[in-house]
Amino acid sequence: MDRFDYVIVGGGSAGCVLAHRLSAEPSVRVALIEAGADTPPGAVPAAILDSYPMPVFCGDTYIWPDLKAKATQHAAPRVYEQGRVMGGGSSINVQSANRGLPRDYDEWAANGAEGWSWREVLPYFRKLERDVNFPGGELHGSDGPVPIRRIMPNDWPAFCRAFAKGLRANGFAELQDQNGEFGDGFFPGAFSNIDDKRVSTAIAYLDEATRKRPNLSIYSNLRVERIVMEGATARGVVAIAANGERVRFDAGEVVLSAGALQSPAMLMRAGIGDAHQLVAMGIPCTVDLPGVGRNLQDHPSLTFCHFLEPRFRMPLARRRASMMAARMSSGVAGCDESDLYLSSATRAAWHALGNRLGLFFLWCNRPYSRGCVQLASPDAAVAPRVDLNLLDDERDLQRLAAGVRMLARIVDASGLGRDSRDFFPAAFSPRVKALSNVGEGNALLTSILGALLDTPAPLRRLLIERFFTRGLKMTSLIHDDRALADFIRANVFGVWHASGTCRMGGAQDCDAVTDTEGRVRGTRGLRVVDASLMPRLPSANTNIPTIMIAEKIADAMVAQQRASVASPHAAAH
Repeated sequence: MDRFDYVIVGGGSAGCVLAHRLSAEPSVRVALIEAGADTPPGAVPAAILDSYPMPVFCGDTYIWPDLKAKATQHAAPRVYEQGRVMGGGSSINVQSANRGLPRDYDEWAANGAEGWSWREVLPYFRKLERDVNFPGGELHGSDGPVPIRRIMPNDWPAFCRAFAKGLRANGFAELQDQNGEFGDGFFPGAFSNIDDKRVSTAIAYLDEATRKRPNLSIYSNLRVERIVMEGATARGVVAIAANGERVRFDAGEVVLSAGALQSPAMLMRAGIGDAHQLVAMGIPCTVDLPGVGRNLQDHPSLTFCHFLEPRFRMPLARRRASMMAARMSSGVAGCDESDLYLSSATRAAWHALGNRLGLFFLWCNRPYSRGCVQLASPDAAVAPRVDLNLLDDERDLQRLAAGVRMLARIVDASGLGRDSRDFFPAAFSPRVKALSNVGEGNALLTSILGALLDTPAPLRRLLIERFFTRGLKMTSLIHDDRALADFIRANVFGVWHASGTCRMGGAQDCDAVTDTEGRVRGTRGLRVVDASLMPRLPSANTNIPTIMIAEKIADAMVAQQRASVASPHAAAH
């Protein structure tokens, strides 16, 4: 047993930020506990450093392999990849450095998250970043821990130039900075990467100097089993090592940064959540907070591929595959502008087959559907039950349908292919995911399949139908409303942007789980700092917004710590 001022549960995108910022105060002791492996300087696995993320994302080394999610009410649960490694999602994601739009944060503030408007969060977006292309100024940082860069149009390969041609022909404006120009249009994607290597929060914030601080203790391969509660006060955590040994950490404050699926589950196992559900699970209710685990959001998404002629392929040695994206408006009545997002990648997988396929990723930027996280068992070893509940709101389906038709028009005008049948719907089916696992067997098999794609068109389309489309054709989908709706329902999945399950809000908001600094309502010594806090999902990938949240709350925590040192009596009251 050891005593710390702060025990941070989860070394992910938020946890690494908190460990760095809080331990900069020499007067406090900080523990960071991560269930997965550490990635210290000089020993970061090559697969994590790689600009192309799919090999590390598709394996089960760095994720929670038992964590599954149901996309819709009628879908079967499937693995929902969440990082289990130092750096969390930032160590396995596509490295997208997308902030979202000012309206996202202004809406947070307008709906009770006071202090979280665009004007108030912008300093923390600037604080975290070192923008290589647009340093300094009102919108961007020039000396933050996270380098952010873009591959600008002059360096785009032929595939990206063709995609841009299709977008331009459909009236989309060309933008340079997705984090500084906020209308519809296409742009070079910003990503957290430098010298063609990933920069996770573990790399950016847990550098050698930080790790040498005597007041910071970093623990890896140690899974937190439970929060130690004394009434409504958190006193620490109990963690379990790989050998089954249990270790207790006493804490002045426990900070949950385990992500939007694990953090609410930890609260519920500690007796904090909906009283009726807890009692039904055999857990005594300590604090009745019905909002815990509710308000779950993700961006409903679909994937599409296009067979690439040799002139559009990019050498496998060039690792960065995602270079450009676009914001679009669905035009569905009553919905916001810029409510669709479309990204592209020059390859669909790491292997020879994937290198012959361009990839398009379409998602709904402003989902109305809400899901939930519930306990499947009081046992911490059992993953929670996750229902994304995508498409529960009909407007989300309507907007994806509009996006599919828009994408078809863009591809048609791009010059990517001579035959519309070379553009087809794809899914991360079990068969496709099995091919995505890195290994000699898959390398050999996909090299054979890849070579077959270069055979005459009839044989190629037979192969595509067998492995990818299950008989679906784009032309029939876009001309048949019912067929398109059925396709969307059957193939929709999240973008791994789980958020909102411990949302922050004002004092009068009975569904809010935390206050606007992440402190859990009705408790003492317990805080949540991760994507769980988001009242509404931003029009963005969640990694950079999550880092921003951690920077902003860490700033408040440090200010409170300094105030308590300066005036212990005042801080106690």
